[in-house]
Order: sequence, then structure tokens, then C-alpha cells
Amino acid sequence: MSAPSPTARPVTIITGASAGIGAALAHVFARNGHDLLLVARREQKLCELADQIAAAGGRRPHVLALDLTQPGTTQQIADALARLALEPQYVVNNAAFGLLGTAADLDRAEQLAMIDLNVRALVDLSLAFVDSLSRHRGGILNVASVAGFLPGPGMAVYYASKAFVVSFSESLHQELAERGIRVTTLCPGPVPTEFQARAGIKRIPGGALLKVSAEAVAAAGYAGLMDGRRVVVPGFGNKLVMLLPHILPRGFFLRAVARSQLSEAKRPKGS
Repeated sequence: MSAPSPTARPVTIITGASAGIGAALAHVFARNGHDLLLVARREQKLCELADQIAAAGGRRPHVLALDLTQPGTTQQIADALARLALEPQYVVNNAAFGLLGTAADLDRAEQLAMIDLNVRALVDLSLAFVDSLSRHRGGILNVASVAGFLPGPGMAVYYASKAFVVSFSESLHQELAERGIRVTTLCPGPVPTEFQARAGIKRIPGGALLKVSAEAVAAAGYAGLMDGRRVVVPGFGNKLVMLLPHILPRGFFLRAVARSQLSEAKRPKGS
């Protein structure tokens, strides 16, 4: 990336900011005084969110409409930052999607696009601005999932992508600490957002025990990042889910997850 401008102001980049956890994270960062660059595909949604933040008394965020599954988007973000005389202090990699169904039956191109977004774009943005993050003693918040700790028949590529995010982010937490960069992995369970509709999930699993609001997830993620925590799992029920694979046989979870998700995939629409 290009050399820093001596007058560049620090900014927080948030991807997938148009709805759900991403929008909630934008509100949390804005309330805590951060300037924001919001990135997602839907420009109108981003502008509406920016207006809401400004109306609440925050500095109006900058918005950048990009499809992060496409090549070259990190350079486009860097170019936009240079034009605005901004440089990253925090990078929040929230953009992701999942697909419900067996990997052999789902569209292969869509699953590869999922890897491009959930993995490739996240890695690219996590590494692209390390010098800037270090100068500003900032950090990286990578949004994974409790799915990253479990086998995932019925959403195999999504679960595997989140397992990658957990492993990669934990390693960065260790590697970048000496540069003064905090790296936190946020691992929510089921959250009522647009994610379910995109994935083809007709009802949110786990019930009240596992369900945590997007606002509560965002608040926990922000606090964990500021505290320099390695992993944040919002909700007591989700913490229990993460412990169970260490107690019960992996084969048990393979069968249990397969029963749950493949039966959900076969559920008629509207049921």
C-alpha cells in the first residue's frame, strides 16, 4: 500500500456494514468516537446507515460500495482512503455469507465466492494495513462464528471458512502483538439478521438459549477488541456449545449437525 500521509486521520474500516452485525458494529464504533469507512455492496443501505449515525450525533461515516468477492477491492479501499486523507486504525472484517445444503448439491461457483469473501478478502484486509494499524496502536476484529469450532455437514464450506478465520485470527493475535496491534476473533452464535435469508435458513436454530441480538454481539466484540482479548463468544449458551466438542465424540457432532441442518434444508418454504 502507499506511503502514509503526514496529515492522514485514523479511521475504522467495517466491511459488511449495510445490515445486521456490521451495522450494529458501525453504531458501536461511532458512539465511541471513531471515524468510519463503511464497505458493502449496497450503497443505499450504507448511506442510510451513515445518515442514522450522523443524526445520532456522530461524525458522518464515509461509504464505499464494493463487492469484496471481486479481485482488486483492497487496492480500491486503499485508493479511497488516500483520496480522503485517512489511514486505518482498526479493520473490522464482518462481511460473509453462508449457504444451507450439501456441498455436492449447492452451486459450486457460489461456494467459491463464499471462500473469496469469507476467507480471501478477510486475509487480504487483515494484512494490507499492518503498518498503519501499528502506527495507530489499533487492531483487527475478525467476525467468525461458533460454527468455526464445530463440524458442519449441511453447511460444509461455510463452517470450514469460519474455522479458517478462527485459526488465522488466533495466529495473528500472537504474531502482531509485538507490533502493538490487537487482533480479536468475534464468534457469535445464531443472530437474527439477513444472513439466514441469504443462506436459505428458514428458522434460527437453538432457540432462546443460543440467540443473541446483533447489538449485544457488536458491543461484546468492541469491548473485547479494546481489551485485547483473543476470542469473544457472546452468550452463555454459545460458550457451552464451544465446550461440548471437547467432551463428546466428534462423530456425535457430525451426526447431530447433519440431522439438524439437512432437515432444515428440506423444510418447505414458509414453515
